[in-house]
Amino acid sequence: MRIKNILLLLLLASMWGPSFLFIKVAVAEIPPITLAASRIVLAAITLYIFLLISGSKFKKSASFWKHVAITGFFAQSLPFILISWGEVYIDSALASILNGLTPLFTVILANFMIADEKMNVQKIAGTVLGFIGLIVLLSPNFTSDIKASFWGIFAITLAAASYGMGMVYTRIYLKGTPPMHAPASQLLIASVYMIPLSLWIDGPLDIAAISFNALGSVLILAVFGTAIAYVVYFRIIENTSASFLSMVTYLLPIFGVVLGVTFLDESISIETILGAICILAGLMIANNVLKLGVFGLKPKRV
Repeated sequence: MRIKNILLLLLLASMWGPSFLFIKVAVAEIPPITLAASRIVLAAITLYIFLLISGSKFKKSASFWKHVAITGFFAQSLPFILISWGEVYIDSALASILNGLTPLFTVILANFMIADEKMNVQKIAGTVLGFIGLIVLLSPNFTSDIKASFWGIFAITLAAASYGMGMVYTRIYLKGTPPMHAPASQLLIASVYMIPLSLWIDGPLDIAAISFNALGSVLILAVFGTAIAYVVYFRIIENTSASFLSMVTYLLPIFGVVLGVTFLDESISIETILGAICILAGLMIANNVLKLGVFGLKPKRV
């Protein structure tokens, strides 16, 4: 069972990790809001088909739909738009690294919103180190005028914070929801306002003018990077702990950086490397993968 869970974790990382590459390809031809809307709508349709096949039905509770509307905004709509917009200005590799800030924002927000998830020395140290990594990533912009890359980094960082809010809100109000119901409902209700929003701001999309690579990227993002990834996500949750699932966060930058450098000829600066090390180390400390000892760091015993 342990080997099966590890394989599922690698499968999830293999679907989430390349998302930054496909976003970079698609956003070169498709406006960010339209890209986010397309991804959400296609993923909603895919998950709805999964629910039909399984014989499940959507809940009819008004409070449930209120909560999925809020989580859908913070966990899908807003971060999808911000990441798509941010990757107009920064590389996909850097975006994947910045996404690693999500659990750190989750720790901070959970401290104020969830009674039994208060900060401790371990979490504070990891969070501080993670944000030091963010400052290192931003440091090239401190010696010159504010550049577009600064706003790209800011957008992805805000997306990570939005993901964190979505996770905390889900823990509070949607805990115990049957697997697939929450994400399917979130994506469905997000589709309701994302379609008119994209038409209002970006206008109708001329599909005939979009390349095969861009359209294919949207399809892969929706079906594999969103819909099927959620299926794997909840399968892991059913069989393991949340701490085991959080390990996927350590794998995403690896996929993002390797794919960005290999297929998009992206370059990796020394600030990117140092910032990534700080963010990943901070994440591992905050999640007790690395324990703070009297004489420094040491791996957690398993």
